[in-house]
Amino acid sequence: MEKGYRELAIWQKAMDLVDEVYSITKLLPREERYGLISQLKRAVVSIPSNIAEGNSRNTTWEYIQFLNIALGSKAEIETQLEICIRLDYIHSDQATKALGLCEEVGKMLNAIIRELNPKS
Repeated sequence: MEKGYRELAIWQKAMDLVDEVYSITKLLPREERYGLISQLKRAVVSIPSNIAEGNSRNTTWEYIQFLNIALGSKAEIETQLEICIRLDYIHSDQATKALGLCEEVGKMLNAIIRELNPKS
C-alpha cells in the first residue's frame, strides 16, 4: 500500500479497460443507453475506482475487500460483453481487446490479493 494508486500497473491497466469499454458502448444501439451502456460504464469505472479507494485505505484487509469488489465488476463486464455479442450488438472480434484486458486485470487483481493475503 506504499505506492500511490496512479503508479500501480493494475490501476493503469484498469484505466485502459475503461477506454476500451467506453469505445464499445459507442457501438451499441441508443435504446440501450439506460440498459447495457449504463451498466457497462458503471461496472468498468468501478474497477480502477475500487483499486484507488482500496489502496488509499488504512488496512490490508480493507484493501483486499476493495480488490475483491473490483474482481466482481470485472466479471460483470465480461458477462455484459457476452450479452452484447449474443444480441448481435457487436461482433466477437470487437470485444476481443476488452475481454483480453479483463483477463489481464483479473489475473493482476488475483495476484495482488494473494500477495496481500497469503492465506487466500
